[in-house]
Amino acid sequence: MALDLYAGIAVSDYDRALAWYERLLGSPPTSVASATEAVWELAEHRSVFIEERFEHAGHAMHTIFVDDFDALVAQIAGRGLDPIERETYANGVRTETYRDPDGNEIGFGGAPTDPAGKR
Repeated sequence: MALDLYAGIAVSDYDRALAWYERLLGSPPTSVASATEAVWELAEHRSVFIEERFEHAGHAMHTIFVDDFDALVAQIAGRGLDPIERETYANGVRTETYRDPDGNEIGFGGAPTDPAGKR
């Protein structure tokens, strides 16, 4: 079964959110769909987008699982963003969650650092 993901994030101020997501994701958007919507393709057929929609802003909760968690969180820190929460689950899976200016939560997850699930 083929799978495409197009996950939306409602924001109240497009320009402010655009700057923040460029810092979080480390690049300008892959495409700009309109004057108030930008898209980042994270992997083939897997995208996130921001769209200015005042009435819905601040309610997104997305987690993106990545291969090199440690490198990604170091890169994000290098761009001046700090997570609001860090967790390591009993099975060793790690997550860091970031909050945009509207309160949307965007997390990144990574596999345990060793096969036994211990960090």
